[in-house]
Amino acid sequence: MVKKKTVQRVRGTYDILPTEQKYWRGVDEVALPYLEKSGFGRIELPIIEDAFLFSRSVGENTDIIEKEMYVFRDRGDDILALRPEGTASVVRAYIENGMHSLPQPVKLYYQGPMFRYERPQSGRYRQHYQIGFEVLGEIDPIVDAEIICLTFRICERLGLKNLTIEINSIGCSNCRPKFTAELVDYISQRKELFCDNCLKRSEKNPLRILDCKEPSCQKALENAPSILDFLCKECHKHFTSVLEYLDELSIPYNLNTKLARGLDYYTKTVFEIWTSQEGAQSSLGGGGRYDNLVALLGGKKTPACGCALGLDRLVLEIKKQNIEVAQENPIQVFIAFLGDKAKIKSLKIINECRKAGIGIIGSLTQKTLKSQLKTADKLAVPITLILGEKEIIDKTVLIRHMEEGAQEVIEVKNIVKELKKRLPKGN
Repeated sequence: MVKKKTVQRVRGTYDILPTEQKYWRGVDEVALPYLEKSGFGRIELPIIEDAFLFSRSVGENTDIIEKEMYVFRDRGDDILALRPEGTASVVRAYIENGMHSLPQPVKLYYQGPMFRYERPQSGRYRQHYQIGFEVLGEIDPIVDAEIICLTFRICERLGLKNLTIEINSIGCSNCRPKFTAELVDYISQRKELFCDNCLKRSEKNPLRILDCKEPSCQKALENAPSILDFLCKECHKHFTSVLEYLDELSIPYNLNTKLARGLDYYTKTVFEIWTSQEGAQSSLGGGGRYDNLVALLGGKKTPACGCALGLDRLVLEIKKQNIEVAQENPIQVFIAFLGDKAKIKSLKIINECRKAGIGIIGSLTQKTLKSQLKTADKLAVPITLILGEKEIIDKTVLIRHMEEGAQEVIEVKNIVKELKKRLPKGN
């Protein structure tokens, strides 16, 4: 006998149920208007892209490309990928849509799912969600500070506590090679202290060693060279200016010389936003400057800076910190009926109310009045309408105010006007 397969969600994904939506909506209602009031325009990006876009921009030797990206060949024999991150797609759209001809800088934000094949754990999923925001076309370090400030203020406005910015500069193509040479030399003299992954990275992409989460490797890096000691004059001046702006904005930050981020396109400033609770630290998102990416993907040389916040991580942290998220009940009115004729009239009333913007539902399958009123109680609506045979004859409807229990009769033709008078302001 063939055993029936149970249909389940794919490992590393999850369902966002109606009871969870208030958290996700709460983040949207804080972050998205804040970005729009800061001059960012929304851009919708494809979930699938040419796989070359990411291998070219993110870097062939990164974990994302080597281990995590979902790549497939479609029926037209094109090699496509589910997007693992959003910045490369934004840059592709900037180039393809001729945005370099717009007044610079161009400020864009996006929201949506990203896909990475990694080991699922709390705050790390194979399908995860991000809000990202990017500024393209400006080299001034004040842009770095603005991006960092926006990141911090969004998290702050969500009510999150114990926030700090971890920040570093990873230099540019002029000064970084000197640092990586010193780092490789440091590791080669201490090979027995580093994991196999770090030893492999030292040959292909030494900067990735700083990202290693193995405690033994982190300890071995304690006395490693600091990239800040190798910055060229331009990178040093840029980074100093960013820190001065953050001081002026009263943004708390920590110089973290081990912070490198996991993507090859970064230059100069890199940062993450962390929150600390009961001794544990959690990254909510991060970003940095990527001055060479537009040119790398075929556009004109264009400086840029951006950030992405993990929606999943924000929601987890909101719950962990027991932050209350207000949720307005979209259902304001329940309609109960008795009899087939009342059922037909109920549907008409529901339609008229919805056209007028009133949230209303009813139990349109025949039930007792008692059971319908129980449903109204569970929905916590302020008003219940009751329609029976007498009301059909009189062309009226009974209004019950649920909190006080008071009832009144109104003409059915005036139902919308009378409901708007009685519903709480804001509804």
